[in-house]
Amino acid sequence: MPTPPYHPPVKRSIAIEGHRTSISLEPVFWDMLKAAADEADTPVSALVAKIDAERIQSDTPPGLASAIRVWLVAQRSVQTN
Repeated sequence: MPTPPYHPPVKRSIAIEGHRTSISLEPVFWDMLKAAADEADTPVSALVAKIDAERIQSDTPPGLASAIRVWLVAQRSVQTN
């Protein structure tokens, strides 16, 4: 049975550049992140590291979980246009 779309965030640990960090995302975003990593033929941790590197370049960097959500929505937007 699929996870309901309004499920609370789920915390997972991911290694970024050799250190572990915990990220809380709703299951729908974990699913989207896994799909994006599969599409790019890269591990989820490598994709998260890429998103993290991009967010740090921002003038006002958001938190990592927020950056992942925004990146995923932006990617989906690009794919539908």
